[in-house]
Amino acid sequence: NFPLLYIRMKTRQETVGRNSTTITEFILLGFSDIPSLQHLFFSVFLVTYIVTLAGNLLIIVLTLADPALHTPMYFFLRNLSFLEMCYASVNVPKMLRNLLSWDKTISFIGCAMQTYFIFFLGGSECFLLASMAYSRYVAICKPLHYPVVMNRKVSTGLVVGSWLSGLLVYFGLTSMVFILPFCRSHEINHFFYDIPPVLKLACGDTSRNEMVVFMVALFFVTFPFMLILMSYVCIISTILRVPSGAGRRKSFSTCSSHLMVVTLFFGSVCIMYLKPNSSYSPNTDKFLSLSYTVITPMLNPIIYSLRNKEVKGAFWRMKVSLIKEI
Repeated sequence: NFPLLYIRMKTRQETVGRNSTTITEFILLGFSDIPSLQHLFFSVFLVTYIVTLAGNLLIIVLTLADPALHTPMYFFLRNLSFLEMCYASVNVPKMLRNLLSWDKTISFIGCAMQTYFIFFLGGSECFLLASMAYSRYVAICKPLHYPVVMNRKVSTGLVVGSWLSGLLVYFGLTSMVFILPFCRSHEINHFFYDIPPVLKLACGDTSRNEMVVFMVALFFVTFPFMLILMSYVCIISTILRVPSGAGRRKSFSTCSSHLMVVTLFFGSVCIMYLKPNSSYSPNTDKFLSLSYTVITPMLNPIIYSLRNKEVKGAFWRMKVSLIKEI
């Protein structure tokens, strides 16, 4: 197993004649324990990444080009698609490189930067999904007030607030983790640089750091999730009072796509960051992390396009327009 042999030799060479608490780089093991599947993983993740970029870019282009989609709901969707492209681009390219390369090292600063952007973009997505839930609540529960309540200023404020929600908090959280002394093995048994596996390499008692990470995750995951839950309680209550079955189905169809994305994203994140520390399992966490770092960004445009008549209509209008120009 040459890749694993290379990693072990590099680790031994770098620890000779050097203070064990001084680490200048980390080694990301990823899926090195199953070398026979490296090329299969590379092919699957490459296709997933291409589909993610293409699908989300198409959503952005459609919502910008079609006047019928110049509404707050699609303004939020456009921002979500851009966020998903950024989120996937932080993780997947490095993962693809590691799958084909024996040298799986990254500098200490590079590891900290990737960790920061993963948390920053993940936190922004939590609040952006909550903003989208609020938009749907107003549209269904207070339809006559929707143009006034969800005006351009409010929509822009919610999006900007979502993007900036954890800007400084996550910087402080990342700094708190990476100023720790690392005196253990600097091999990270993960496919990206996440805080829980990094904390496992730190010296001394890290229980206080783990508690801070838990509390930050509790706020930035639980608070938006509770806002979403409250919005959907009101939405479902309103839908159930609609007299006609067709009206109920139409109202629910406008929320089903968003509800699917929320369930997939928050479900995996909650299991990952809010579970007891005693249940930590590297292999389980690696595959669980794939759901919100790789799969969710790819599924978002598919879910919203396949279940949304307005998006499909905009796509066909753009296709017809391009054919006519040709």
